[in-house]
Amino acid sequence: MTRTLFLIAIFISLSFASLAQAEHLESEDFQQRLGKNGAQLIDVRTSEEFAKGHLVGAKNIDWLEDGFIEKTNKLDKTKPVLLYCAAGGRSGEALTAMQEAGFKLAVDLKHGYNGWKRSNLPTTTK
Repeated sequence: MTRTLFLIAIFISLSFASLAQAEHLESEDFQQRLGKNGAQLIDVRTSEEFAKGHLVGAKNIDWLEDGFIEKTNKLDKTKPVLLYCAAGGRSGEALTAMQEAGFKLAVDLKHGYNGWKRSNLPTTTK
């Protein structure tokens, strides 16, 4: 009986751990998710970084500013959220915070905006 309970506890722990794992996509895979299923594109860099260039259609919600989660809570939690920053650090942290806030369909751009540009994918300053 004890062994069975132990195995059940391990199974449950692994199930929750897999739910909490963050998804980090390469630029090309990230690009394929844009515009699908009502995806919401969020740039978590500063407004100064955003003004110098960003992904087309991105909304800027600065991870470093107070109130990040309150601002993201205005997003639709039933639709995918695609996050990016300059290199992947801030957006990875933001992704974790958003998952803890109940966002189940959030993904991160691996290598961030810098990796996107190295892949010669479209950006804008508008």
